[in-house]
Amino acid sequence: MTFVVTSNCNGCRFTDCVAVCPVECFHGDDTMLYIDPDECIDCGACVPECPVEAIFDETDLPDNLQ
Repeated sequence: MTFVVTSNCNGCRFTDCVAVCPVECFHGDDTMLYIDPDECIDCGACVPECPVEAIFDETDLPDNLQ
């Protein structure tokens, strides 16, 4: 299982999801964050912390965001 960050994250300035990540698997720039699947331990702690609902398990990704 891998978590992905969708386009809802574009331009988001909140980093609540990054703050709760126990393995620091988030990377990115000023416009978007990315989850490194090799570093992510699939704990899911970031999902409820995302204020723009941009993080999904790749198997639960809504059709309109694929």
